[in-house]
Amino acid sequence: MMTIISRLTWLHKLSIVMCSALIVGAAFFLPDPDKLINQQEGLKIGQPYPLPLNHERLSEQEDRLSQHTPLIWEKHTVKSGESSAVLFQRVGLSSRVLYALTSSNADIHHHLTHLRPGDELYFGLNDQHELLQLRRRINSYETFVVKKSGDHYTSTVDTKDVYFQYNYANATIHSNFWKAASNAGITPNQIMQIASIFGWDVDFALDIRAGDHFELLYQEKVVEGQVTERGDIIAARFTNRGKTFTAIRDDATGNYYDENGRAMKKAFLRSPLDFRRVSSNFNPRRLHPVTGRVRPHRGTDYVAPVGTPIWAAGDGVVKKAGYNQYNGNYVFIRHSNTYTTKYLHLKRRFVKTGQRIKQGQTIGTLGSTGRVTGAHLHYEFLVHGVHKNPRTVDLPLSRSLKGQAKQQFLSVAKERLHQLERYSHFLFVPSQ
Repeated sequence: MMTIISRLTWLHKLSIVMCSALIVGAAFFLPDPDKLINQQEGLKIGQPYPLPLNHERLSEQEDRLSQHTPLIWEKHTVKSGESSAVLFQRVGLSSRVLYALTSSNADIHHHLTHLRPGDELYFGLNDQHELLQLRRRINSYETFVVKKSGDHYTSTVDTKDVYFQYNYANATIHSNFWKAASNAGITPNQIMQIASIFGWDVDFALDIRAGDHFELLYQEKVVEGQVTERGDIIAARFTNRGKTFTAIRDDATGNYYDENGRAMKKAFLRSPLDFRRVSSNFNPRRLHPVTGRVRPHRGTDYVAPVGTPIWAAGDGVVKKAGYNQYNGNYVFIRHSNTYTTKYLHLKRRFVKTGQRIKQGQTIGTLGSTGRVTGAHLHYEFLVHGVHKNPRTVDLPLSRSLKGQAKQQFLSVAKERLHQLERYSHFLFVPSQ
């Protein structure tokens, strides 16, 4: 035996010594099995022993699992007159679910109680038709997102990066303003914005002529490489009957000024109703359509559908509102000791004598009351009691920017007009 051990290498001898030490230690130091079984505090079969649980972490794990649960998405569009309660009933969700949503936080309550016809909501449901997510598109780059968290719901706004770029459009008018603008790819909202910007200088109902030209530089919103919507008009020019008007947007106020910092908005509108109408011209030698006599037609007639809203041309006080057999329903507005405007043949009046009104406020609707041959608005503009052509009369000067605000605007205006010129030089395409 000794001979065998002596032949072993020193490494094998060391291993034998260590194993022997472990065996001896186990024999002398391990507890008696019988004592372990008979200990009073030992575990007993059939007796429950509570374990401490981290409920917060379990809830987080449940949320993570629910987020990874495959969802069945349903798209529903809000119908006219449909409330959130009716919508949820149509989706197959109970009023209890709706209450849990709206009571979770103020944002969810707002978004679900201010639904509009045409709004699109996406419901994320599990295979048991339980609502786990809800999405409502706010605009092209924002989506309101609701997720279930335990017995409640949390909300966030998913926002995509928005970039802005400039684009250019121009048109020459051959038949009418609306058609020329549409053919140039300008949207209806932009067409109305052009009319709003230049509406104090140009009567778009009567003054547009063949050969008039306009151009504009506007913003586009870009989301994920796609143009999602048109933004504000940044700069524009409108040439009407040989006279050119220029407007640049002031970012600080959102108002428009000319290249010298004078406000485009003036004390009076050139036209007291929507420009998309047909009318006769101002004519001091007009043949009266009822009596057949030549008599001054001291004003302008705007032919439009009955019920068309009529706007106050400027701020002022209603001097008189009433009815007679010649004027029909009429409203006279005193704007100052200098200016008075008159509106005749209204179907209805919405103001009373002595009432203070604002520019653009609806004072009545177009009709055919009084001595008329057809429905129209007869509009008069008086300066010191003398009738003037409202389309050509010199209006009070617009307010100008001053001081630092003017200097900042002029710096921006110069750059934007330069951009407008550059686009015009490279991208001008005559309208057909």
